[in-house]
Formats: sequence, structure tokens, C-alpha cells
Amino acid sequence: MAGHSKFKNIMHRKGRADAARSKLFSKLSREITVAAKSGMPDPAMNPRLRLAVANAKAESMPKDNIDRAIKKAAGGDADTYEEIRYEGFGPGGVGVIVEVLTDNRNRAASNVRSIFSKNGGNLGETGAVSFMFDRMGQIIYPAAVGSEDKVMEAAIEAGAEDVESDEDAHTVYTAFEQLFEVAQALETALGEAKSTTIMWRPKSLTPVEGDSVATLMKLIDSLEDDDDVQNVYGNYDISDEDLAKLAG
Repeated sequence: MAGHSKFKNIMHRKGRADAARSKLFSKLSREITVAAKSGMPDPAMNPRLRLAVANAKAESMPKDNIDRAIKKAAGGDADTYEEIRYEGFGPGGVGVIVEVLTDNRNRAASNVRSIFSKNGGNLGETGAVSFMFDRMGQIIYPAAVGSEDKVMEAAIEAGAEDVESDEDAHTVYTAFEQLFEVAQALETALGEAKSTTIMWRPKSLTPVEGDSVATLMKLIDSLEDDDDVQNVYGNYDISDEDLAKLAG
């Protein structure tokens, strides 16, 4: 999920249980398998696979799980997954982008449409929302890696486009075509990143207040809980006060 520019919106879900972690591992495995199948099954020769493996390691996914996902693709045993993007609107006119990896297009479309309709939203046509976002690379470092100035200097030197820092993390943005080069340069300067991904960054944010906050978060949570959904992005902005109420 990505919404608020400083990503504080995710904090109310930090304490999810083992079942959610198992679901996360399943999604990471799926991305590894698709990445391995789309190119060489060697991370050194396949940038997408290299990113998928790095992100799995960042989430403490066991090495056996990672190796099994790669071998599944290399051995030709992997299911054929289709990458689909859905776009829609949530409560308060918030734009939502849903990225799916599925072996059943009809099931995925039906589930995503149902989740939108049940949670105060509606599914739109392709292109209805994505023009409100920029397709970018995103590299996240923990706050402990160094000061805002240190990370900013390293990011500028690496060719990044923007940096946002708060008490939790430093988030570096790049042109998505330059993600791999910038990530390598930052790894040399700052060490291994917490995550490195291609994502949809909102060009501007839509404030969400009051009762709409809970409805929107239920929509986002329900989408993320769907087995076919890999990523969910929204252009919403929720105040710390409203997030505190939701968490309480």
C-alpha cells in the first residue's frame, strides 16, 4: 500500500499476525517465480528477479522459500500468471491502483470489482486513475542509516529525483528506467536498502477525513488481503489524528 507521502498510513497495520505474514510470503514467492520465468533464473542476470529476491530477504523470507520459487520457474512447474492493473475510486474520490498477478483473469476481475463495490468505491476503466500518478522507482532505507542530509547527498550523487525523510525511514524516488542503476549506487554509499520497487507515486494527494477514513482503509485492507493482488496504491492523505482514532 502507498498513499500518504510519508507512508504513515501503514502504521495502523504493523501488528498483523502470522497469517498475514504467510500471505505476504505467498505474494513474494509469486513475484519471484514470475520474475524468474520472464528471464534468466539467475538473479545476477535478471534485474527483476534480483529485486524480487532482495525484497523477500528484507521481509525475512526463508532462503528455502526463495530457492523453491526460483526452481519452480526454472523447472517449468510454475503456473502461468498474468499481470493486470485495475483502476478505480475509493471513498472521497480517492484514486486507487491495484496491481494483480493471477492465473485466473475472470476470478481476479470479479473479486476486485466486488471489493470496490462493498467498500464505498467503484472500479473504473484503464487509465481512469493512472494519469494522477507517476510510475517511479522507490528505494526505502531505515532512518538509522543516517541523517536526512547524508541520504539526500547520496541520492543526488546516485541520480535520484527526490527524497522524503521522516522518523521512520528515508524514501528515495527515481525515474523507473533508472531504478537499478540508482539502487546500485545507493547500496555502495549506504548499504542494502529495506526495499526497492517500481511503484505508482501520486502527483497530488486527496484529503480524507471523518467516517471516510475507516471505509477507505477497509477498502485498501480488503484489496491487499486478496490472494491475486500484489500491490495497492492510493492518492489519499489522512491526518495523524484520524489515523490515531482508527488505530484506537
